[in-house]
Amino acid sequence: MKEEKKYLVEEISDHLAKSNYVYLTNYDQVTMSETDELRQSLSEDTAEFHVVKNRLFGVAIQSRELPQLSEEWLKGPTAIVVGGENPSAVAKTLFKFHKSKSKLELKGGILGDQVITSDEIKQLSKLPSIEVLRSQLVGMLSAPAQRAVNLLSAIPRQLLTVLQARSKQDNS
Repeated sequence: MKEEKKYLVEEISDHLAKSNYVYLTNYDQVTMSETDELRQSLSEDTAEFHVVKNRLFGVAIQSRELPQLSEEWLKGPTAIVVGGENPSAVAKTLFKFHKSKSKLELKGGILGDQVITSDEIKQLSKLPSIEVLRSQLVGMLSAPAQRAVNLLSAIPRQLLTVLQARSKQDNS
């Protein structure tokens, strides 16, 4: 392999190392200004959009020992989306862009060590944000403790109510 191609494979491999996911897109109908707009939106999630050569991308995923992708996904113009800690938020951004422009097509991707389809990426985009999931988890974890506190405080309250009622009866 020529030095220039080795450099490009290394560069793609470096991009792949930025996160535990990669989404593949077909960008052939997206204009330069729309690409800039998409890159700006993705940067809010610390994600990046990179145009890659299919063959070199295939070499890079082999060198990183990632799962093999469908040959169909490695045809035509391909751009990858990587980076950021929240694959769900990045998927939301991609589908929001697709919905508003009707141009960007998701081919599929890799999440962890699993190949995922565009439908699975779409499902991922529908998940709540990481902050919402964390708050739901905290709520679920604190609910039993809250119930225990309410139960333990109910006994003295009921006793107090009985004593107050008894006291009123004695005073009458």
